[in-house]
Amino acid sequence: MVLSRRTFSAIAGTAALGLSLSGSGDCGAYAADKAPTVPTGPAPGPPSADRIKHTVGFDRYSMLIDGKRLVLWSGEVHPFRLPSPSLWRDVLQKLRAHGYNAISIYVSWNYHSPAPGKYDFTGVRDLDLFLRTAAETGLYVILRTGPYINAEVDAGGFPGWLTVTKGKARTSDPTYLKYVDQWLTAVDKIAAKHLYTKGNGTIVLYQLENEYANNVTSSLGRDYMAHLYAKVRADGIDVPLFHNDKGRNGHWVPGTFGTAGEKGRYLYAFDGYPSPFGQPPDWGYFGNGGTTGGSTASPQTPGFIAEFGGGWFDPWGGVEFGGKGYAESRRTRDAAYERRFYLTNLANGIKVHNVYMTFGGTSWGWLPAPIVYTSYDYGAALDEARQPTSKLIPMHQIGQLLHCVPDLAKLDRGNDVTVGVAGAATGADAGIKTYHLVNPDTKAHFYVLRNDTSTEVVASVPLAGTTIPVPVPPLEARLLATGIALGRRTLKYSTAQPMLWLTAGRQDIAVFTGRSGEVTRTGLECTSAPTVTVLEGSAGHTYANGVLRVDAQLSGLTRVLVEGGGSSAPLLLLLADDEASGRLWRYETPSGGVLVHGPALLRTATLSGTTVHLTGDTVKAADLEVWGPRGITEVVWNKGTLKTLATKSGSLRAEQQLPGVAGVRLPALTNWRRYAENPESAPDYGDSDWKVANKTSSHSITPVPAGQPVLFADDYGYHYGDVWYRGHFTNTGGADSVSLTYLSGAQGLLMAWLDGKALGTHRMPVPDKKTVRQGSWAATATFAVPDMPGPRVLSALVRRMQHDQDGAAKDTHKVARGLAAVTFNGASPTVTWRIRGEVAADPVRGPVNNGGLYGERHGWHLPGFADSGWKIVDFPRAERRQGVVWYRTDFRLAVDTAVDASIGLTLTDDPARAYRVQIFLNGWNMGQYINDVGPQHTFVLPNGLLRTRGLNTLALAVLSDGNTPAGPGEVKLTLLGSAAGGVPVTTVDSPGPKTA
Repeated sequence: MVLSRRTFSAIAGTAALGLSLSGSGDCGAYAADKAPTVPTGPAPGPPSADRIKHTVGFDRYSMLIDGKRLVLWSGEVHPFRLPSPSLWRDVLQKLRAHGYNAISIYVSWNYHSPAPGKYDFTGVRDLDLFLRTAAETGLYVILRTGPYINAEVDAGGFPGWLTVTKGKARTSDPTYLKYVDQWLTAVDKIAAKHLYTKGNGTIVLYQLENEYANNVTSSLGRDYMAHLYAKVRADGIDVPLFHNDKGRNGHWVPGTFGTAGEKGRYLYAFDGYPSPFGQPPDWGYFGNGGTTGGSTASPQTPGFIAEFGGGWFDPWGGVEFGGKGYAESRRTRDAAYERRFYLTNLANGIKVHNVYMTFGGTSWGWLPAPIVYTSYDYGAALDEARQPTSKLIPMHQIGQLLHCVPDLAKLDRGNDVTVGVAGAATGADAGIKTYHLVNPDTKAHFYVLRNDTSTEVVASVPLAGTTIPVPVPPLEARLLATGIALGRRTLKYSTAQPMLWLTAGRQDIAVFTGRSGEVTRTGLECTSAPTVTVLEGSAGHTYANGVLRVDAQLSGLTRVLVEGGGSSAPLLLLLADDEASGRLWRYETPSGGVLVHGPALLRTATLSGTTVHLTGDTVKAADLEVWGPRGITEVVWNKGTLKTLATKSGSLRAEQQLPGVAGVRLPALTNWRRYAENPESAPDYGDSDWKVANKTSSHSITPVPAGQPVLFADDYGYHYGDVWYRGHFTNTGGADSVSLTYLSGAQGLLMAWLDGKALGTHRMPVPDKKTVRQGSWAATATFAVPDMPGPRVLSALVRRMQHDQDGAAKDTHKVARGLAAVTFNGASPTVTWRIRGEVAADPVRGPVNNGGLYGERHGWHLPGFADSGWKIVDFPRAERRQGVVWYRTDFRLAVDTAVDASIGLTLTDDPARAYRVQIFLNGWNMGQYINDVGPQHTFVLPNGLLRTRGLNTLALAVLSDGNTPAGPGEVKLTLLGSAAGGVPVTTVDSPGPKTA
């Protein structure tokens, strides 16, 4: 039932009043329409489900958590793209360790709803478990529930069944809103249990709709947005709400639609995916301003980029990256890109910064939109196989900085600064752009220097009353600071970028970073000459005029101990190059901060008496060094007690290195069994239990061709994967050809048989630069037919691919899939059509796992299927046949329980061979390989679906057109990365689907 606007207003008004009286969500003191009063101060600690009520608000500078300023440094992660709940913890722990304090997640409607009124949040779809895991990891959550998400998923996240409903999606149409309300009721019931305001979880922001750039000035859009706002509030969601503007249009800023009188609880957010080959844009303080200037469209709310390009998606054929795949995305948006673009964003006042994607994962099964293939690696900082990349280093450095230097949460644009460059009049002339910002409370100054040229530039920068040479590598950027606190001392200046500080034991520790080989200069305020000891590395120091100057060339970790000089506490100054900074891990405990140096990853740190318990990963043999609160005498690593020595740095260092990861042996894939299918093409195949395709009207936006019944697959309940048609008629009456018009997503195809004899195959073209965004494709395939008397059967298999998205709010997700029309040239026989697609949704694997192939309908993809009667064959294969051939084999793994091994399946063959493969691991559809199109050859097999200690079953459904030899060629397991450590993984066991 759709609630009226008046009823919604009453509910939302009552809810808002309740919040104000209870205080659980009362942020009136920090409302965006009031003058900012919150001073600069320490950031709030890591969040948890602590059962304590919290306030969540904002002003024009930043988010405010319990009255404390917070810069949200967030990464996008999609639980549905990693269907192994155990591994959610692995990914989240890696992000937290690398400096992120928040994650943003989409919840995809189609993933949870196999049919109208049915919503499944169990197993791999357990949103409650994911949100609990985020809270246990200490991450804030930005929740994005749709109803439309885009996200390069089928129908933009709309469920398949919605494509055949009446009503205009993404508007105030009452039929559409009825289904939206059902979805929001289901998902908000879970979300409401994880609000940080209630102390039951860590959700601090909630998105209404996504990139809704249509109907902005009409009641269809305004009433729709008001409806969503009121519905979410009525469901008990009391954290601030926002919409993600598609670009910088100023769409849906505060005040543009009804919020039932509630003020100061809604933010404007926008997204942007700038080219890595251009200059970083200024979408805030230093930009053009106004409604199209990014954050300037909403000056009373903090700068909020809901999606900033951490990579980009790749289409079938790989034209986006020249056929090189996501490795090229990662190369073009590398660590230097991140520093240039992300530091530019921070300089422009962006205080809620979400990188899309930070872990892309896999669009397994029939989940991907037609414009992408299976992998959704995206070129992200954490790759599809959960392996850290060099892109995590800048995120690690900046994330730690934002937590430890609260001055950054409240900045105004400072006076313009002229930077000198040798051989040029000003820095701007030499390609150097300088941003100057000032904290109005502490008067700390920050500078971002950005080099937009392809050569290193040494800039002369005025810092704290002196001019200092600062090298800026080509196409790089760095942040400099003056006047910030480093514990009980104050930074005068540094040409290195500050990363973190903490108090450990009796001393303060400060870390600064830069590129390896750089010469850095750091000045510390000292009222008298301090005692300086260089503990490791090469560094020089001088003292004059109240400033201790330390010069060092970055190589590994340089340690300088500063004592006295007017401070009662020593300062350990750590100057780290990128590689060393990536092995420094800060972790907060209730008893104080812990800093760990050495291992590839620190997952957790807890204190118990005089013992610090650490868990984490190693790849190579690594030193382990720990700084912690006073009294720590013992170190435990992954449950093993280490012998340690106290160092002059004030740390405990393990006497022996932590071991690296043990080797992983992968078996060869042999003993394949083969069986050919598609009996549906035979004239005598029994199809009496198939649905009769005799409808005369459809809610699809594709017109039903005149004189034809509705043949669209969705209208008969078949929404995912392949669909079969069988047309019965008496004779062709002299016709010499038959034409089949069909619609599909990118790379769809059609195969036809007449009376069991193959007529041929038609394939949609490979996308090029002009058609890379085209989601729906239509074509007509014409085949010659012999004229024969008697009953006849025309059979057709359509690989429909996926539904188009609805990014422009034009109901394009309702473009039909499957056959549209069948006509005979020279005759008009009466044809009775029957149709068959996927069986009922697998209760564990969900609706996107299976299509309508005969083998899928009969469980050939499942472990335990009786295939002993199938013929044993070897690879490579080379056979010509139109249709489907299945191959199955079992293999056993015995990976050490102390090793986290990421394993993939790699297929290679002569690219001239035209065939495609659906890959099933233990019944899970891990994606589609198209040999002659690519570019993907390796498919990640997530642990949990993959039994790393036990028996596994692979099934390959090979679809070929018979025009070229069909493989597979070489099929092998590939080790994509491994580490000693990891998280415990529970096998995701699944019963088989119903078969027919």
